[in-house]
Amino acid sequence: MTAKQDAPLLSDLLPWSVPPLRPGRAWVTGPDPAVLRRRWDALAAADDTAERARLLCPSRARTLHTAVGQLPGQATATGSLAGAPGRCPEPVRFAHGGFDLRWLLPDHRLIDTARPELWRVADARQLFVVEWTAQPRETDPPPLLCSAVLPDGRSPAGRGGRIRPLHKRPGGHEPNLAPGLTALLAERLGRPVAPADVLAWVMAAARSAAGGCAVPLPVDTGLWERGVALGERLVWLQTRGAHGRGGPAGARPRLPGGRRPYVRAALPPRGLPATCAYDADEEALLLGAGRIAPVPAGAWAYHADGVRVLEAWCAARSATAGAGAQEPLAALGPDGWSPEWTTELLELVTVLALLAEAEPERAALRQEAAQGPGIGVAELRAAGVLPVPARARRPASVLDHQEEGPGGQFALL
Repeated sequence: MTAKQDAPLLSDLLPWSVPPLRPGRAWVTGPDPAVLRRRWDALAAADDTAERARLLCPSRARTLHTAVGQLPGQATATGSLAGAPGRCPEPVRFAHGGFDLRWLLPDHRLIDTARPELWRVADARQLFVVEWTAQPRETDPPPLLCSAVLPDGRSPAGRGGRIRPLHKRPGGHEPNLAPGLTALLAERLGRPVAPADVLAWVMAAARSAAGGCAVPLPVDTGLWERGVALGERLVWLQTRGAHGRGGPAGARPRLPGGRRPYVRAALPPRGLPATCAYDADEEALLLGAGRIAPVPAGAWAYHADGVRVLEAWCAARSATAGAGAQEPLAALGPDGWSPEWTTELLELVTVLALLAEAEPERAALRQEAAQGPGIGVAELRAAGVLPVPARARRPASVLDHQEEGPGGQFALL
């Protein structure tokens, strides 16, 4: 039976998954950490309970009187917001839709559903795969993104999915893989297989299928090695050089000299651009009065879940980004374009251009893997890898550190 006919689903290969984060209120996230601090200061400075409640925008999950513990790894107050809220929590990075690195106030009292089990394992060794729900077609790229920072679990279009960490414990311990999978692959391929190799193969060879992503598992060592090498590069690009062996150690992605994007006309320090356009003849990205070039056509055209990634990133930092905000604090936005945004934009252009260049190779490898012989569901069942035991679909049960619960009490893990 061929891999195409019998390929296992990603949900069986990386069995532990978590639904998307659900902040519950828009004002706790944004592209600028300074704005988040201003919003917190406005909430803390409210001089009566009614005003503070209006600014918080309470929900069924979070009110001024909700008592919750700290998010793992975050030193925030655990008393209710009705009293002294405490100091502003230091904003942390998170991946919105995979490609947009935004900021979040990591205070459990502000977030409806923060998924603490993910925060417990988010460290420098961790990688997260986001698999969003999609309508599968053979020609579609797989609905997958990889992030080195905590993702919100959604596609660039906002479609929900599942977050699949590579490891179930901090420090890169206990891989989130079907028990026995790496041993079977090593036996059939005649070479060692590490958890990171499996993730790299998934990013290169997974395809859209009914029920999620199908991942053909080859028995050809050469094909496996080519797929792992390609997947490592994709991981390296999507994590901005933070992970993966697909680029120079410790280096950020860069285009060759002569093709690197530069600021040709700077954005004004006051105000935000109202428009975002692309000049194909000049290969230029136009943001109001700002101009960045060269921007390869592949970077501008790069889509994920039907969304042009670069255009969506710019729209979130435009003059109209906060228009129609229903939350009072969400209406507090940046006064002007941040210099850090320019650096991030140049890097995003680079990443998207290189991903676009790699897409034909990934499409060809995906087709080769799907049509060739491989380890199918029947063999995985015969080897005892499938069905996945229930414990493999749960997070690690006991961790080796303490967490502060509501009111300063320590929680048992």
